[in-house]
Amino acid sequence: MKESRKNSIKFIALVLVLHAVTFIEAQKIMTLRECVETGIEKNFDIEQRRTAAASEKINYKQAKLNLLPDLNGQAGYSVNQGRSIDPFTNSPVTQSFNASSYSLNSDIILFSGLSKINLMKQAGLNWQASQMELQQQKDNLAINIILAYLQVLNLTEQSAMLKEQEALSLKQVERLAILNDEGSIKPSDLSDMQGQYANDQLAITDNYNNLESAKLSLFRLMNIPYDGSVVFEKVDTGAVPLIQRPDSKSVYETALHNLALVKATNLRTLSAQRALKAVKGGLWPALSLGGNLYTQYSSVATQSSLLNTGFAPSENYVLVNEQQVPVFEKQYHYAQSRIPFENQLNNNLNSSLGVSLRIPLFNALQQRNKIKLAQLEIQRNETSAADTKRQLQQDIDQATLNMQTAIDRYKTLLQQVHSYKVSFEAAEARFNEGVGNIIDYLTAKNNLDRTTRNLLNAQYDCILRSKILSFYQDLSLF
Repeated sequence: MKESRKNSIKFIALVLVLHAVTFIEAQKIMTLRECVETGIEKNFDIEQRRTAAASEKINYKQAKLNLLPDLNGQAGYSVNQGRSIDPFTNSPVTQSFNASSYSLNSDIILFSGLSKINLMKQAGLNWQASQMELQQQKDNLAINIILAYLQVLNLTEQSAMLKEQEALSLKQVERLAILNDEGSIKPSDLSDMQGQYANDQLAITDNYNNLESAKLSLFRLMNIPYDGSVVFEKVDTGAVPLIQRPDSKSVYETALHNLALVKATNLRTLSAQRALKAVKGGLWPALSLGGNLYTQYSSVATQSSLLNTGFAPSENYVLVNEQQVPVFEKQYHYAQSRIPFENQLNNNLNSSLGVSLRIPLFNALQQRNKIKLAQLEIQRNETSAADTKRQLQQDIDQATLNMQTAIDRYKTLLQQVHSYKVSFEAAEARFNEGVGNIIDYLTAKNNLDRTTRNLLNAQYDCILRSKILSFYQDLSLF
């Protein structure tokens, strides 16, 4: 009998272990880094920025290739009927024939006011700016995901805290129910505690709703379907009391050199300056070098081949002894044959090489107006860069102030929780011994519960503020 009981206990223990292992395996644990990386990979706006950066890279490569000479080939073929011009003899013929022509030409701009070089440098700056804008888009999303992630962790810890508070209230309800049955307490004490227990349950319900909403927001930022089995790994919060407010000026100086948004606006300004130089290059004469290679073929092109020579009397004569003696002339006998295709291409081959100079004299002031537009674009980018830096300074000042406020609030709440905990322990001891009253107990409990939740909120607020300042200082966000 004892052996059977031992076997049953072992079987139950094994089932419980297997169930626990299955439950753990079913849960998917995601870290803060995984959430950020998932969001960056799946985000539509980032994908659009990534595509834009790829386009700018192609434009930059093309701008560099535009400095090379161009090379173009052309081929033509025609079938001619009736009276046409034979391209071989350049004379009219009345017969059917085929003709073809082939050409190869190349041009290179030797000088055009350095327009192409400046356009190449402008394209390179645009590519760099697009990369910085892509990074800024990633950084903005990372900050939002971190905020949502910390909110989920905060509400998760609050859920555990509220359940502990509910369990404490339930114990008191059970204890007071027994005392009420014995007539040892006033019935109102039990009903007051039952009301407190109901408040704790409502707090759990509200927190659950907030927690699920926070998870939905986090999954929405990651752009993946909601998965209720996911468990989010807790971040280290042990160093919160040691966080000190950094100097806003030093943070701003660091952000000016490292922040992608600032780099992007600076690069756009430099790009606009290069565009102005490129447009001004259009006022200079343009010197170019060109070459051409041409040949042609005609199906009626023929050549003569000498067969033999001989002598034959001609119409001319000489008088010999007053008699007409015909004059013999040398005659050549030829055979006509078509010229082969390859021979015609070689025979008709011609080439040319030339230099041209284009001098802009008047073009309805188009180039002048383009220069004015380019100057306005520079002003617009400079204004945008200055506004970005001004806004950055204000954001950093606010961030450092929020950081110090969060630290001071955390430290104050830490002391307050300690004080309310001592008060609650004393009120609980008196209430359990029947010396204290229910009002004092509930007041002490509610004060402790409220400040404990506030302390947890302040703790995660400090973490969030530190992450934002780390972002401005180009430090790790994880």
